[in-house]
Amino acid sequence: MLVLLPPSEGKAAGGSGAPLKPQTLSLPALAGARAAVLEELVELCVGDESKAREVLGLSEGLRGEVAKNAGLRTAVARPAGEIYTGVLYDALGLATLPESAALAAERSLLVFSGLWGAVRVTDRIPSYRCSMGVKLPGLGALGAYWREPMATALPTAAGDGLVLDLRSSAYASAWKPKGEVAGRTATVRVLHAQMVDGVEKRSVVSHFNKATKGRLVRDLLLAGAAPESPAELVTALRDLGYAVEAEAPAKPAKAWSLDVVVTQIH
Repeated sequence: MLVLLPPSEGKAAGGSGAPLKPQTLSLPALAGARAAVLEELVELCVGDESKAREVLGLSEGLRGEVAKNAGLRTAVARPAGEIYTGVLYDALGLATLPESAALAAERSLLVFSGLWGAVRVTDRIPSYRCSMGVKLPGLGALGAYWREPMATALPTAAGDGLVLDLRSSAYASAWKPKGEVAGRTATVRVLHAQMVDGVEKRSVVSHFNKATKGRLVRDLLLAGAAPESPAELVTALRDLGYAVEAEAPAKPAKAWSLDVVVTQIH
């Protein structure tokens, strides 16, 4: 099983250790594209701060993020699983997984990134600020930029098993599974159901959507679940107590759509 995750806007900083070693990152087919994005991002942030903030969509209060990006080549690198914070990663709780579940996370989790393309949770990276929605002056919109290198690297990473896609739309734009890989891909949406004047209303709540996805992945890892197809994933999630509504694709080589329906927000 390969689980595709979005990164977090917030990232842990500090710590000690060696700086980034790009050659050690997973998915070596992305190395050239990573080097190009890193070079332009650093050059942008070493130069005009105001321009850098505009390109990166940062407020005055986040000007420190520009300086952080300017020093990426020499900054301390830590496992990506420690760098990414925020609601989904708090709920996932990588640091508190028992050994067997932690090893499964290392094998199965892949975090998408505007800067790195995609990384494993064990890949050592520095804290940075560069979302997939950024449009760099030289390379253009990162979502579009990453499509070609991702089309080469990701089918190999997916292997012949299930692909569980939990990415937000901005990160999903960088790679869309095709062909037989799409046929074993499941995308998940979390819906909050509540009764309003006797009628059930459903809505997507961003914060809770992220938290539920984090808990869902954690529960699969703790259970040692290894579904090999979207249909097996539906069964696994239901066995774990999730209310899942599944829609099988009308045509082959299309992804499954799964709705996880919850009644309480926490």
